[in-house]
Amino acid sequence: MNRKEFIRLSSLISASTLVPEFIKASARQLGNNPKRPLVIVQLSGGNDGLNTIIPYRNDIYFNLRPNISIELPDALKLTDEFGIHSKLHGFKELYDAGYLSVINNVGYPNPNRSHFRSMDIWQSASDASKYVNTGWVGRWLDTSCKNECNPYYAIETDDALSLALKGELQKGLAFNHPAQFYSSASNPIIQAIAREEAKNSSMSNQLAYLQKTLAEATSSAQYIHSKLKIREGKSEYPDTILGHKLKLVADLILSDCHTSVYYVSISGFDTHASQNTFHGRLLAQVNDAVLAFVNDMVEAKLFNDTMLMLFSEFGRRVKQNGSRGTDHGAANQVMLVSGTLKKQGFYNDGPDLKNLDENGDIRFTVDFREVYATLIDKWLGGDSNKILQKQFTQMQFI
Repeated sequence: MNRKEFIRLSSLISASTLVPEFIKASARQLGNNPKRPLVIVQLSGGNDGLNTIIPYRNDIYFNLRPNISIELPDALKLTDEFGIHSKLHGFKELYDAGYLSVINNVGYPNPNRSHFRSMDIWQSASDASKYVNTGWVGRWLDTSCKNECNPYYAIETDDALSLALKGELQKGLAFNHPAQFYSSASNPIIQAIAREEAKNSSMSNQLAYLQKTLAEATSSAQYIHSKLKIREGKSEYPDTILGHKLKLVADLILSDCHTSVYYVSISGFDTHASQNTFHGRLLAQVNDAVLAFVNDMVEAKLFNDTMLMLFSEFGRRVKQNGSRGTDHGAANQVMLVSGTLKKQGFYNDGPDLKNLDENGDIRFTVDFREVYATLIDKWLGGDSNKILQKQFTQMQFI
């Protein structure tokens, strides 16, 4: 086998019977693990918050959006001032039941309007002026594990691992199809390579690291494969990418998989043109997938111990553009869904459209790291000061 083939197959892992004893012996317990999963849903592309939570009585909103503004009954009434997009009818039900909290005007100082840079800022939880190569969930793994973590403590349903789940010492695990992941781990060539490496006690640091990585991923593949045989959800999920991802997350939770953070994403929210058509379709996908997931958690009596957070890297400009769409903006809302929210409904005041920034964007009043700090300290049982590397105000939704 040539070197290229070795590297390709090495990423797929060997069988767990080949895990070296020094790795098997490691104490891999998650410190202070509350066994309450946090499910993060990333709305990639910049979701239009103003057409998600709609100020249906605000004249400024209608004046700046003559072609894409939304009125009742297409905005489902939540309060005397705000409604929610009709495609999010399931979220309206969650709101009415006290299972939804909307945090308005979430952002950060000196906002960046590049998709990639702003997402890096959200995933790393860094200042806009700093470049950090670790993510906030990854650093939570670094600080919360005793000795070493199993990669499946934080799982992303994707082909590649996002920055959010990469720590300095620990990292999460990314896969889309658990059966394919397990099948790859059983590749006989990989098994032979792993056996040979396991016999070699004089490996270089690089080879030792590769062997350790192979072993951890192999063990995770077998663990996930065995867990997913236990129990599946009963809800009917939509046949969409997000539907498949959240069904996998639900099945893992219902199977008592020892995972604390799940990370999923749905793309397409960069609505520069013909926004209303595309935006409505995307929100419908989010609605149907999240509602199916919530129904599974409620049926299993796990909803009180499950938290969903939905966010986007930025909002959209308040004024529509010439293509009946919106351009990149700044502050946006974060939505939280759980059976144990202490502050239901609207957590704070909605956007002040009379006081936009110099670019015509919504000003932030809540730093997104305040949300993270609260989730880290009150839900994940971590130390937000260490993980975020500064102190942020604790919020009261938990």
